[in-house]
Amino acid sequence: MNAFLRSLAPVWIALRAVLRNKLRASLTILSITIGIAAVVLMSALVGGASAKIQGQISSIGNNALIVFPQSARASGARTAQTGSKLSELDCLALERESTSIRIAVPFLRSSVQAVYEGRNTKAEVIGSRLGYLDVGAWKVVRGEPWTTTSESVSEKVVLIGANTAKELFGSSDPVGRLIRIGKYPYRVLGVLGEKGPSPFGQSQDDLVLMPISTMRSHVRATRPNETDAIMMSATSSETTDRAKKQAEAILRQRHNISEGSEDDFLIRSQAELQKIQGAVFGVLEVLLLGVAGVSLVVGGIGVMNIMLVSVTERTREIGIRMAIGAREADILVQFLVESLVLATLGGAVGALSGYGMIVGLSIRFDLPMTLSANALAIALGTSTLIGLIFGFFPARRAARMDPVQALARE
Repeated sequence: MNAFLRSLAPVWIALRAVLRNKLRASLTILSITIGIAAVVLMSALVGGASAKIQGQISSIGNNALIVFPQSARASGARTAQTGSKLSELDCLALERESTSIRIAVPFLRSSVQAVYEGRNTKAEVIGSRLGYLDVGAWKVVRGEPWTTTSESVSEKVVLIGANTAKELFGSSDPVGRLIRIGKYPYRVLGVLGEKGPSPFGQSQDDLVLMPISTMRSHVRATRPNETDAIMMSATSSETTDRAKKQAEAILRQRHNISEGSEDDFLIRSQAELQKIQGAVFGVLEVLLLGVAGVSLVVGGIGVMNIMLVSVTERTREIGIRMAIGAREADILVQFLVESLVLATLGGAVGALSGYGMIVGLSIRFDLPMTLSANALAIALGTSTLIGLIFGFFPARRAARMDPVQALARE
C-alpha cells in the first residue's frame, strides 16, 4: 500500500503545481485547445461537405450516364459547333444494341418564365420522355405523370419542381391548374419530389418538365429528332463502365467517326463524378488537416516553453526533493505528468469546443457534419502525445539536475 501511495506522489505534486499557476496553465491549455478544435472542425467540415456533394451526385439518377455533344477537332483546331449531333435515333440505338444500358432518353432544355395569375418565376424547362423520371430517380409526389399518348400528340402538359410549385402556387394544390410559358397555357399534371442543388450548383427544383414533342412544338424549335443530351441508366452499378464503353462504340459507329478521330460527343458517368469528388476532397482534407496540425505544433511548443520556465523557477524545489530522497525517475514523472495534464485538458476542451462549432456550422450551412468517434480518439490521443513529446525535454532537464547546484539557487 505504501509503495502504491509513493508511486502516486509525483502525480499529486504535478497536479498541485498546475493548480498553483492557474493563469499560466489556462493560457497553455488554450494553445492546445485551439489546435485540437481546428483538427476536429476541419475533419468534420471536409466530411460534411463531401457527404453533401456525394448526395447531390447520387441525386442525378440511378447508375446514370450523360452524353453531351462536343465540337470535333480538325487539323489541330476545333471546328465550329452548329447544333447538337445527338438525336432521338441515337437513344433508340443505345437501348437496342447495348446489353448494359437499361434505358436511354433524350432531353432538351431552356430557361423560361413560368406564370400563374399574378405570380411568375424563372425556371428551367426540360423536354424529355417518360423514361426521364426513371433515369433521374424523380418521384411524382402529387398528381401523376403524362402518358405516352401525350408524347405522341404533343399535349401541353407539365410536371413542376418543388420550388416552382411553391413560387407559383404557395400552399395551394397546383394539380389541374394552368400555367403559362410564353404564349401557351400548360396543364399541371403533378409535382415532383424535392431534390436540392445538383453537383454543378443549379437547383433541381426550379423545374418544369414536359414531353419533348411538346417542347419542340411550343417552346423551342429544333431540327427533327435533335437533342441537347442523352440521359442513360446502366443495368447496375457494376455495369456502368461497360455501359459507357458500349455507348461510345455505338455512337462512334452511328456518327461515322473513323479510327483515330476524336469523338463528337462526351460521356460522363455518375461513378466518374464520385471518383473525382473523392480525390478532390481527399487532397483538401490533407491540406486542411496540415494547416490545423501546424497550430498543434505551435501549441506543443507553448507547452515546452511553459515547462522550461516552470523547471527554471522551481530549481530549488527540485534540489530539496532530491536531497530528501526523490529519485531521478520521480522528478521525470512529476514534470511529465504536469505536461500531460496541460495537454490532455487542452485536448478535452478543444474536442468540446470543436463539437460546439460543428453543431453550429451544420445548422447554419445545412451540412451533415458530425464528430466521429475516430476523430475524437485521434484528437485526445494527439493531445496526450504532444504532452509526452514536448514535455519530455523539460522533464529530463529537471531530472538530471545536480542537487547541490539546485539547492544553491535562490
